[in-house]
Amino acid sequence: MTSTTEDPRAARTRAKLRAALLEECAERPLDEVGVAALVRRAGVGRATFYLHYTDLQALAVDACADVVRDAVDALHAWRGTPDPDSPPRALTAFFAEIAPHAPLYRRLLRPGGGGPLGELLHRELREYSRRERELAGAPDPGLVASAVSGAFAGLLADWLHGLIEAAPEDIASRTWRLLISLHRTPLPTP
Repeated sequence: MTSTTEDPRAARTRAKLRAALLEECAERPLDEVGVAALVRRAGVGRATFYLHYTDLQALAVDACADVVRDAVDALHAWRGTPDPDSPPRALTAFFAEIAPHAPLYRRLLRPGGGGPLGELLHRELREYSRRERELAGAPDPGLVASAVSGAFAGLLADWLHGLIEAAPEDIASRTWRLLISLHRTPLPTP
């Protein structure tokens, strides 16, 4: 939705709408949020809302897109040789920070990692991982990047939906070990 040459007024309006949505969703599920209450809270007109977003789900994906970037950054917040017993602090912080907003994320990220936020997470994480593996000269960058992004999106979604019971620190540690093992698994040549 946004670009580097975006009009500052449009960026401010979208920021107001994103903030208003997160505030509304702190009080009620996304399915119960109405455009009228949202625009009132944001201090913008209904027509302005529709100028920027087709519907509430489009706004919700935009408002939650930062969580995707945070996840990608958290998974790559290490240097040197990754220690399976010590996940990056950013990964643990990511799980801790997302937990209070779980109801909103559950609406956009279905079990198994589907849904609009899951698709965005999978796409961005896959691209970042593929690029990093290519730069490192690691084998099968596309295959491993797909496995990593699919596993992470699925784990995150299942954890948010309560299908995996674990505290944020525990899920971060378990996820980290799994993703490292995916990166290290020797792949046979075709």
